[in-house]
Amino acid sequence: MLSLAMLELKAIMTNSAVALTVFGGVIFYSFLYPLPYANQTPKQQKISIVNLDKSQASYQLERMVDATPQVKVQRRDHSIDAAKDALLTHNNNGISGILVIPEDFYKDFLLGKSPVLAYVGDASFFLVYGTIIEGLANAGGTLAAEIKVSHLLTEDVPLTYAVNNISSVKLNMKPTFNAGMGYIQYVVPAVFVLILQQTLAMAAGLMGGSQKSGQGYWRRYSPLKVFAIRTFILGSIYVLLSLYYFGVSFEMYGVNRLADISTIFAILIPFLLSSCFIGIWLGAILPRRELVTFFVLISSMPLIFSAGVIWPLEIIPSPIIWITSLFPSTAAIQAFVHANQMGASLQQIIDKVLLLWGLTFLWGGLAFLSFKRSISRTN
Repeated sequence: MLSLAMLELKAIMTNSAVALTVFGGVIFYSFLYPLPYANQTPKQQKISIVNLDKSQASYQLERMVDATPQVKVQRRDHSIDAAKDALLTHNNNGISGILVIPEDFYKDFLLGKSPVLAYVGDASFFLVYGTIIEGLANAGGTLAAEIKVSHLLTEDVPLTYAVNNISSVKLNMKPTFNAGMGYIQYVVPAVFVLILQQTLAMAAGLMGGSQKSGQGYWRRYSPLKVFAIRTFILGSIYVLLSLYYFGVSFEMYGVNRLADISTIFAILIPFLLSSCFIGIWLGAILPRRELVTFFVLISSMPLIFSAGVIWPLEIIPSPIIWITSLFPSTAAIQAFVHANQMGASLQQIIDKVLLLWGLTFLWGGLAFLSFKRSISRTN
């Protein structure tokens, strides 16, 4: 068995497609995928202000808008058309939003009316658009509150009462599991699990596809031994790569790590086994090894979007949930996110762990039968 393990390890290391997938793919994606989210949330988005009122209150609003962390006043235009032209100019000095302060802005405030501020944002980038609208709305709401407090004070209302009763509803929002409200904590943990599954499945499939023809060490041993040793070698490599993801990478990007090591391994072992078995099955049933990569890659987007992290499970059709539950990434993503990012105990995710073990036996049996038939057919 030791000699077979050494031969299998040598075959993995000398197969350029497999080695590149296993080591190059996993390590490359650990830097590439989080890179666009490195700044977490967009800040200081450039806007133009069109001030048609030119009152003291409107200039105060301009200063308050520029003071918000979300928005930076890049320019001031005298007409909406000029601001619109600047918004449509796509260059480094271009703007991403417009604030229009209407005429009679301050007059409407004095008369007790509600002036209407016009916000315009580039919605082609939803994060940018949301950031601009949030910053402008916060500044406008703050100015409205100040003016309302001033009016109450002129009516001899005590300052403390006026400040505390601007609105009948008070929000006290405290993010629980994503304190920074950034995309790294939200998306990266789930995607890393999918990357591990997909690269492991490709590696196992490419190994099988490469050995369908010709004579080699895999002919001198029984299919069961080759199957078991291949699973053990690839699984051991991916245990180390998984620890790199959940350890070094999470530490590098500040991702929560709340699960203890026993919970991590309780999820990781059946997840890696079933992922490897899927790859062996694909390598055995597909006529050419490059088709393994094709089928794995086209399944990536449906799997990540139906895992219940990016989109809630409640809005995903039940048939899609049933189908994607046959892949270990679905249960593993939910289990890892609940345990590692939300602090769930092993007992709270035991149903996901049991599902992963069920998939391990299902895909293991299917993979071994297909692998044995493939070896026998090519003898």
